[in-house]
Amino acid sequence: MNLSAPVRLLLASALLAATALPEPARAQGAAVALASHRAVYDLKLSSTRGKRAMNAVRGRILYDFSGSACEGYALQFRQVSELDSGEGKVIVSDLRATSWEDGAAKRLRFHSRNYFDENLRDSVDGQAERATEGVAVELTEPGAKKIDIKTDLVFPAEHIRRIIAEARAGKTLLQVAVYDGSDTGEKLYDTLTVIGKAIAPDSQKPTDAVAGKSAFAGLTRWPVTISYFDHAAAEKSGEQTPVYAITFELYENGVSRALLLDYGDFVLTGEMTSLEMKDAAPCK
Repeated sequence: MNLSAPVRLLLASALLAATALPEPARAQGAAVALASHRAVYDLKLSSTRGKRAMNAVRGRILYDFSGSACEGYALQFRQVSELDSGEGKVIVSDLRATSWEDGAAKRLRFHSRNYFDENLRDSVDGQAERATEGVAVELTEPGAKKIDIKTDLVFPAEHIRRIIAEARAGKTLLQVAVYDGSDTGEKLYDTLTVIGKAIAPDSQKPTDAVAGKSAFAGLTRWPVTISYFDHAAAEKSGEQTPVYAITFELYENGVSRALLLDYGDFVLTGEMTSLEMKDAAPCK
């Protein structure tokens, strides 16, 4: 069972074939400034359902994001989860991932390791670059391979900037394909993002690690739900069941709080317990 769903954050699926935003919207998304920060989220089981019901789940996410539109965006991500199915055995899942995405959203480098009970289950290493048509992916792990993706898509940081741009414009839906190098590096997700009503800076004040941070004093945030769908399955059979979904409150500087991770069989909550805002070099 893979608990690596971007949160990156994420992470990460339109109902059918994804439809990309037009160029004016792409430029608008590029103008959104994302704040460098280091956040820790404590995970716990919220609800369980289905055939693979969980007795207990707990864990933690470390999300360390830095950079700018000039130097690109770097992410260090780690998610450790203990899964107790009630069968007398607790499984520990440990995902460690790093990535770098240039500010123009033309290139993405990614590297990840996924451990189960301290045993390496899978590893991915590669890079993706926008080509004349689509995106060219070059993998070195799990094996040397080149892939050409013809679908118009976005990378993770670009995805967040698009969501914020749409939210600022009063839009409520965003439908795009997202590539982040997850799974074997060959997976493409269609995403459907639902953006809720804006929450003013002085209303519904958080009580988690955001509370009292001067950087958020005048910032608007939005409740957001992103559903991720397997692009290949949708193309083949029209499958419209999400692989997973993530709900959170998104600030206009890109920081997220109040996570809800829905993996189908169970749902986890993620409370932000630590937040460090970091300085980023201004664009020259």
